[in-house]
Amino acid sequence: MARRKKIYEGKAKILYEGPEPGTIVQYFKDDATAFNAEKKAVIEGKGVLNNRLSEFFMTGLQNVGIPTHFIRRLNMREQLCRQVEIIPLEVIVRNYAAGSMAKRLGMEEGRQLPRPIVEFSYKNDALGDPLVPEEYIAAFGWASQQDMDDIVAIALRVNDFMSGVMHGVGIKLIDFKIELGRVWDNDFMRLVVADEISPDSCRLWDIETGQKLDKDVFRQDLGNLTDAYTEVARRLGVLPSNVTHAHKPTLIN
Repeated sequence: MARRKKIYEGKAKILYEGPEPGTIVQYFKDDATAFNAEKKAVIEGKGVLNNRLSEFFMTGLQNVGIPTHFIRRLNMREQLCRQVEIIPLEVIVRNYAAGSMAKRLGMEEGRQLPRPIVEFSYKNDALGDPLVPEEYIAAFGWASQQDMDDIVAIALRVNDFMSGVMHGVGIKLIDFKIELGRVWDNDFMRLVVADEISPDSCRLWDIETGQKLDKDVFRQDLGNLTDAYTEVARRLGVLPSNVTHAHKPTLIN
C-alpha cells in the first residue's frame, strides 16, 4: 500500500487511511517507550509480536460477543480496523497491586485486590495521562454516565476473558489498560474496544515463578523484551515463525 495518507503516529503505532471508507490500517512499530517516553529503544520484532498478539485477543473478544474495531490482519505488521471516534480515556483494570497503584497506596506489588478495580486516566501525554474520577469525565463531556456504566461493564468482561485465557497458559493477569471508541450504525451508537491489547498494555507474570512477561521488562531492565513477548506468544500458540530476535536493543538518545 504505497503512498498511504498517515492519520496519526503514536509511540508504538502508525495509523493510515484504510482502503475503504470508514477503515484504517494500524501499523505496529518496534519502538518501545517508558516513563512517558523518557526512556526509548527500538526492539527488533516487537511490532510483529504485538500485531499477532493483538489480533489473537481482539478476535477472541469478538468470539465471546465483545465488539472491537478489529477487522483482519493484513500482514506481519499491519491490521485493518474500523475507524472509530476514540474516547479520550484509558480504562485500567487492576486485579493485583502493581506499578503506580502500589506506589500510591504503599502496597506490596503482587497483592491480590479484593475485587477487580476499574480506573480512568485522561489521555494526554503532556500531562502524563493523569487519573481522573467519573465526576470529571461527566463534567467535561468526555463520556456520559451511561457511557461510563457501559465502559465499566465492557472492561470487566474483557478482564474475565483475558484472565481466563492467560491463566490457561500459566500467566497471571496483573492489570491491563484498554481504549474504547464510538461507532455509529445509522443513528445507533455503540462502544467498541479499540487500539490494541498486547504485552505493551498489560502486566503479565508467570504464575509459578513471578517472572514478568510484559513491558516492565523494558522499564526495569529485567532482560530482553522480545524474549518476554515471544514467550507469551509461544504459550498462546500465535508465535510467528519468522520473528527475528534482537539480543541487544538499539537505544535512541
